Amino acid sequence: MLNTGLRLGLCCQFALEPIKFRTTTATAMLRLSDTERLLRLADLCRHNAEALGVALDACARLWIGAFRINSQILPVKTHPAAGYAIRELPGWEQIVERFVESGRRAAALGIRLSFHPDQFVVLNSPNASTHGHSVAELEYHSEVAEWVGADVINIHGGGAYGDKGSALSLLCERLAGLPNRVRDRLTLENDDKVFTPSDLLPVCRDTGLPLVYDVHHHRCNPDGLSIAEATALARATWNREPLFHISSPRDGWDGPKPERHHDFIEASDFPPEWLGWPLTVDVEAKAKELAVGRLKRDLSALF
Repeated sequence: MLNTGLRLGLCCQFALEPIKFRTTTATAMLRLSDTERLLRLADLCRHNAEALGVALDACARLWIGAFRINSQILPVKTHPAAGYAIRELPGWEQIVERFVESGRRAAALGIRLSFHPDQFVVLNSPNASTHGHSVAELEYHSEVAEWVGADVINIHGGGAYGDKGSALSLLCERLAGLPNRVRDRLTLENDDKVFTPSDLLPVCRDTGLPLVYDVHHHRCNPDGLSIAEATALARATWNREPLFHISSPRDGWDGPKPERHHDFIEASDFPPEWLGWPLTVDVEAKAKELAVGRLKRDLSALF
């Protein structure tokens, strides 16, 4: 821990640690017979459950306080043709127990777990198929989150579709229709092109969902709120320890595409308003655990 209450989080994978999560494609799975496919998927899921436990031990050794679990921890889980229910897999009870054990391990180590489903999860899409698949993805994430004790499943607000007000109204309607097991963990995040903190804060207040404040996105897509104001308003939406995101632009703030993430985090990009109170900050940087370690050292030197 850098200071009282602050934990820095690693996103999904490692740069140098020999820990790999395995995945596959629907195309590869559909080449197999039903029996072969389920055996192969069971092997992948079992490997990933075991890799999660190893990842948590590495996080503890590196003083990383949170870990975002890869959305493909159960590969192709919701694919319309290659997807499966966990109970279809040979040895599914042992697979689930391995995940439960990882959840217990995380709790014992004080490591917070979360999910950030892929950006094709768009709840306010006018396309019924996209909406249906988005709900299926959130239900899958909720199932695994229950096993491991993850308390955050974070998504973006979606698209504006030419009318931001109507898009936000539809988002509220769709959120209200989600199962409780999803809503209890779901959070919304401001993005770098469409929805700002000011856009999403009313949705959060109306639905009771917390706002994951991404300061990089806010700098790319400003709305009149200062970082200090957005921080305070986002913090007030949480009924548990808030979770925010930090990243730095690859080519600097004056570069051609400041939304692109750097390998590391510039300590000057870290808001001082985020220090001194209980907060999880996911470090979205390509150098992964190296970036977390460097940021921790840089912040300790600055503050």
